Order: sequence, then structure tokens, then C-alpha cells
Amino acid sequence: MTADKVRVGVVGLGYWGPNLARNFDRLEGAELAYCCDLDEGNLAKARSLYPQATVTDDYAHLLADDALDAIVVATSVPTHYKLGKLAIEAGKHAFVEKPIALKAADAQDLLDTAEEYGVKLMVGHLLEYHPAVAKMKELIDAGELGRVYYAYANRLNLGKVRTDENALWSLGPHDVSVLNYLTGDEPVEVSARGECYLQDEVEDVVFGYIRYENGMVGHLHVSWLDPHKSRKITVVGERKMVVFDDMESDRKITVYDKGATTTRTKFETYGEFVTLHFGDIHIPKIGNDEPLRIECQHFVDCINDDATPRSDGRDALNVVKVLDAMEISLREGGRPVKTSEL
Repeated sequence: MTADKVRVGVVGLGYWGPNLARNFDRLEGAELAYCCDLDEGNLAKARSLYPQATVTDDYAHLLADDALDAIVVATSVPTHYKLGKLAIEAGKHAFVEKPIALKAADAQDLLDTAEEYGVKLMVGHLLEYHPAVAKMKELIDAGELGRVYYAYANRLNLGKVRTDENALWSLGPHDVSVLNYLTGDEPVEVSARGECYLQDEVEDVVFGYIRYENGMVGHLHVSWLDPHKSRKITVVGERKMVVFDDMESDRKITVYDKGATTTRTKFETYGEFVTLHFGDIHIPKIGNDEPLRIECQHFVDCINDDATPRSDGRDALNVVKVLDAMEISLREGGRPVKTSEL
């Protein structure tokens, strides 16, 4: 170990935590110093894989270690807010898995507390670190698509059915974070409708709508009750359109040289005011770097460089605002809910 390595502790070694532990252990600029979980089986695996790390079932050990720089929270979603706040108040930089909280007020509290204690707060919005999503963002910001009209995301599969959260909270954070990131603007109003087929009061399918301050709209379709396995995001612009398909191995991004523009002037015939454009299809080359490795490295770099994380507390708050408002809309029959109401 060298003095400039960021010492990291991972709490939660069940589903996703082992992947985070693996990546932080392999980063040259980090040291996996702690592994924490309540399950003895998970702890035994950690002892075998990471003999250099302190393995414990007591979160207080991590909080009390002044030499520990950062804590990664990968526990069950309802515990994210409490464990994240304890880490921040202990003076640790905090990487909290998505969603950062279940209520916008709690997400705001984490953001405010991190600013008060002067530590980094980052949320695990993994797709924001996907090379294909980065390419989409590059195309949009460079004006290649022209004015962006709208975007829509599908995240569908048969399973995994949850009992402690609905499809919106289980699947939605991925695509809401990407839509927010690509838009680069504040979500101002949302609505959502869903249906419960397998369990009472747990939606298996949800359709959501997001309106942004700049006028762009986003649509969300999430379900664990679908014959298709789909992870796809489409962005429609006036000059070009781009599709991200995460199920494709060698065609993650497809750029369509297609578009539609209008003079917005009243003419007598359709062709006089609407111009449709049809061109070529382009498939950009996308790197094979693991998004999770990129994300973990970014967290370490932000600590070392005193930089603001891409998926910082503000980013986390905007995602939770959308999900929280959609949850309200679901309970109120699809009523449009302004994020300012939260």
C-alpha cells in the first residue's frame, strides 16, 4: 500500500456489492480496506477473496476508522439513506448505490449533509459511465442530432420479480438517470400509470412520462412481466436519431441519418411545411471498457483531484425526484405531478 491510495470500505456483499468490491480491489489507486455484511456466508467469501481487508459485520468499525477515506453503500435500497448519512457524518466520502433514497427530501438531506461535511457524494448511476451512453451524450452536445424532440427507454424482461419494491423503483433508476444525463436539464413534471398483476400494490409494469425545463420529453416503459428482454434507449432529433441497445454485443449505438423539420408556417399542402430526411445508418465503434470499472475509477479520481462526480448528489436528487413524483402519480391515477411539489 502507498500513502496516496484511497482506502475504501464496501458495505453490503449480497447482490451487487461483490462486483464493487472486486473493482475497488483491482484499482491501482485504491485499497479495499473493509468488507462489511450481516450474512456470515458473504463474509466468508470476502475473507477468502480479500485477505488484506478487514471483514466485519459491524458497520460502526468502518465509521470509527479515521484512516478509512470512503464508504461504498451497496445494501438494500431502504437502508441507503441511513447508512449513507452515517458515512458522511463520519467524514467519509460516500458512494451510494442507486437509488440514493426513496424520498426526494431524504436525497436532498444527503446532498446538504455532504456539502456541510465537505465530502464527495456519488450515486451508482452505472449507465452514465457506459461508453455507449457517453457517445450519445457527445453526439447530442455537439449538435449532431439538431434539436432533440424526445427520448424513450424500454427496460423489459420476464423476472426478476421483486416483493419489496415495484418495477418503477427496481428498474426505473437506470433509465431515468440516463434520460436526465442526456437532456442535461431539470425534470419539471412527470406522470405514471402502472398495473399490479402478480402481487397487490406492487406494480409489475409501469409507463412513465417526464417533461424537462427545456421542453424535451422522455418516456419510460419498465416491466419484469414481458416476453422480451430489452434494454434500449432511443433519442429522436430534428436531423438525426440515435439508438442505444445494451443487448447488442457489437452494435451498442446506431445513428440514423433521419429527421423531420417544419417551417411552422401554415401552408395548404403537407409537403410545403414538413421536410422529411432519409440518409445513411452509421454504427460508431464503442470501446469495451467495463462501465463499473470506469465508475469506480471516477469516484477515486474525484477524491484525489477534489472534483465533482458526474453522478453527484444533485444528479441523484433529480433521479429520486422523478421516481418519487411518479410514485405519487401512480397512487393518484396518473395525475401529472410537478417536481416542485416534492
